[in-house]
Amino acid sequence: MKRTWIPLAAWLVCGAIAVPAARAQEPKVSIAWNRYYDYDETTVLLKRLQEAYPWFLQLESIGQSFEGREMWMLTINNPETGAAEGKAAMYIDANVHGNEIQGTETCLYTIWYLMENYGRIEKVKELVDQRVFYILPMVNPDGRDHWFDAANTSSSSRSGKAPMDSDRDGVADEDGADDLDGDGHITQMRIKDPEGRYKPSEDDPRIMVPVRAGEKGEYTLLRSEGIDNDGDGRVNEDGPGGYDMNRNWPSDWQPNYIQGGAGAYPLCWPETRSIAEFILSKPNIAGVQSYHNTGGMILRGPGAESYGEYPRGDVAVYDEMGRDGEKMLPFYRYMIIWKDLYSVHGGFVNWTYEGLGIFSFTNELFARDQYDNLQARDEGESSSVRRQRWDDHLELGDQFVDWKPFDHPTLGPIEIGGWKKTSSRVAPHFLIEEMLHRNTAFSLYHADQMPLLTLEAPVVEAVGDGAFTVTVTLRNDRPIPSVSQLAAQKKIGLPDFLEIRGDDLQVVVAASRTGRFPDTYDRLDDEEPGRLALEQGVSRTNPRTIRWWVRGGGDFEVELRSQKGGTHVQKARLE
Repeated sequence: MKRTWIPLAAWLVCGAIAVPAARAQEPKVSIAWNRYYDYDETTVLLKRLQEAYPWFLQLESIGQSFEGREMWMLTINNPETGAAEGKAAMYIDANVHGNEIQGTETCLYTIWYLMENYGRIEKVKELVDQRVFYILPMVNPDGRDHWFDAANTSSSSRSGKAPMDSDRDGVADEDGADDLDGDGHITQMRIKDPEGRYKPSEDDPRIMVPVRAGEKGEYTLLRSEGIDNDGDGRVNEDGPGGYDMNRNWPSDWQPNYIQGGAGAYPLCWPETRSIAEFILSKPNIAGVQSYHNTGGMILRGPGAESYGEYPRGDVAVYDEMGRDGEKMLPFYRYMIIWKDLYSVHGGFVNWTYEGLGIFSFTNELFARDQYDNLQARDEGESSSVRRQRWDDHLELGDQFVDWKPFDHPTLGPIEIGGWKKTSSRVAPHFLIEEMLHRNTAFSLYHADQMPLLTLEAPVVEAVGDGAFTVTVTLRNDRPIPSVSQLAAQKKIGLPDFLEIRGDDLQVVVAASRTGRFPDTYDRLDDEEPGRLALEQGVSRTNPRTIRWWVRGGGDFEVELRSQKGGTHVQKARLE
């Protein structure tokens, strides 16, 4: 099928030419893309970008987190080409889980890349002129700040910071992990035990492997560093928070006993409620990208098998973008959440598509296969040995803390060691910029696939006795329709409206071209033939041709209003 929008190959080339040449001019805002930024640093960078590009960028807080941090939303729009509300919008957010930090840098990079290359790369100028971007780099600023500032594992500080009684003992957040040796890391504890189930690996004594049947063990592996702070006989079972803001959205929300971390009711947290209010106030949002980590995935819903499949036409659009995404992002896979990952009830991108009809993806950033060098794997090699080897070779052992003895207050002599919080889930520093650029390119590609409507100039023909026909054709030059099939079926949002009006114009009847024959039209039985509701919107595969029979004279105009495709007006004259 011939495509009239920018081909994937151009996006791949765009990614290549965007790397500044040796003699390229210095960026207006200089940002290092080989590191991660905490909440305060991210706030400073957002303000620097807004101050450098005030014409295009608007920075605002859409609410506050539980601990009172501002939730910064940055809007990119060129007011010279129209108001933001009148253009198809791309919404991008990240860091819903506090430990999943690298999406924030991807958001920053997206803003920086569009601004630094506006006027230099034609496609960037086109996107900024035609589209609007709403970018929220930190959904969970409290969890992010705690991950940076405190000792953590790679998976801790996932939650927000509203206290939760995770162990149901009547007291919240009283038994989290403890940095026992004060080295700034939460690693693992092990204790020598001749009846234990683990022993050092023959390939690398730092690695603990389970013993086989009949073998004698040497160690028992304990939990992450910590003590029994509440005296209930358990360790680290009630850390800060304990809920999941990606289980708190209205679509397919399930209570906590079915979906852990769901919260008391949908949108019960200040962060999710603020985001929902913002999105609902922007019906022009036609694309959503939410960044998580890790695993190298391009995910779409449904989140649960019980939902069923999405409408066929929408699936075709998803599949087209997902397959192109796999080509743009090495080692990433296009996947369905419940089918290829696990079931999620009350997920964000499930709500934005299933509840709002917006084409939505979640990218799980950082494909570890890229770091582990898929092509260099030894057959039969365990993932633990491979992980240790690549850390030794590529980061010179920086991500692993060697085992060392420690006198535990209740367990006695133990050993502490293992992986730092910056291992496994976040890209190492030397791979950050490539990860940011490729995922930014995919989100910009998604934005480019949003509806791009054309209202062609009216064709006026006199038919006698002061009567005329006025014919207009509506086209969409992009794969995403102006109304998704799901939105049309469930009557989500408003349909597109096509209206003809003039001071001396009377509309007699309206008809739509059937497409079966060149000049065959079916009458539209509409109570207001001069104002037509196009429930199915306009799709790339189904351009719409409308003909009115009118009486009168003088100037008139035809207006196409689309929540996802903007407002378009053409003027003509009856004569």
